[in-house]
Amino acid sequence: MGTSKRGKASLLFEDPPLILSAASVVGKKEGEGPLGKYFDRIEMDSMLGKRTWEEAESELQTRTARLAIEKSGLDKEEIRYYFGGDLLAQLIATSFGSMDLEFPLFGLYGACSTMGEGLQLGSMTVAGDFADRVLVTASSHFASAEKQFRFPLEYGNQRPLSATWTVTGCGAVVLGKGGGGSPLARVAGITTGKIVDMDFKDSMNMGAAMAMAALDTIVTNFKDLGVDERYYDQIITGDLGTVGRRLLLDYLLKAGHDIESRYMDCGIEIFDGSTQDTHAGGSGCGCSAAVLCGYILPRIQQGEWKRVLFMPTGALLSTVSFNEGKSVPGIAHGVVLERMDEGRK
Repeated sequence: MGTSKRGKASLLFEDPPLILSAASVVGKKEGEGPLGKYFDRIEMDSMLGKRTWEEAESELQTRTARLAIEKSGLDKEEIRYYFGGDLLAQLIATSFGSMDLEFPLFGLYGACSTMGEGLQLGSMTVAGDFADRVLVTASSHFASAEKQFRFPLEYGNQRPLSATWTVTGCGAVVLGKGGGGSPLARVAGITTGKIVDMDFKDSMNMGAAMAMAALDTIVTNFKDLGVDERYYDQIITGDLGTVGRRLLLDYLLKAGHDIESRYMDCGIEIFDGSTQDTHAGGSGCGCSAAVLCGYILPRIQQGEWKRVLFMPTGALLSTVSFNEGKSVPGIAHGVVLERMDEGRK
């Protein structure tokens, strides 16, 4: 397989890697949302039978990874590398969650953009002929994230309306050159995001912190590929929520791009803002990952969308950086997903 470098940040794959299978597992609240029927499994026990929230997230990742492999029809031994990540310090959900799988592991951290980062690196690995099959996962858990970044649930703190709700969920895909089953889509290209720092310091408003990174990656993708918003049936961000959505659309319009009619945000879609108390929407590594695997990829496979720009967004802060008065930089990684019979234009 070969690649064609485009602009400063994009690649087009001459023989695109294929998404051979996808799996999504979410928690009870996510299962009660508008997309609940599209997920493979809904875990009613938020502890997943474990002793701690962190162990629960590891188990969530293990179950989703195993399901993706099962759905691919491949033997476990056919998977060469594992690209995985989460929000917890030192990636403990991924390291403990992947331990029993015994794959060579690349642990990734891109905050909520991690699924995009994993898809990019996994696709380059397959396209570069370094592996025939790879596994990509990203997970998050509401309680483990609250415990690390905000307050333990027992504290009962009040959340501002700008805050998003960390999704309890995981998405996993098997990427490869082909073989077995009916592929869901192909990864036609990628646009790797750069860190965009707007000197924003409100950790309870992630959407605003990430919106300009999303804008930068979208504009870069258009410029690198020589296209505009009409090239895509859908442009999908990961977890900007209602606040970040409005900022992105307004600033893109000022830049000459009207994407509103073909735009959606996973964090807005996964919860019902009128009936579920999630304020600005959903977030977390598992948000875009689960929506991708449960909702987006089947629509591409069925032909409802021919070409999609999937772009998870991440807020690159930690408890250390925030407590030291640092800003909340953002990043967004774009992945061009196409229906299997879509020709290169």
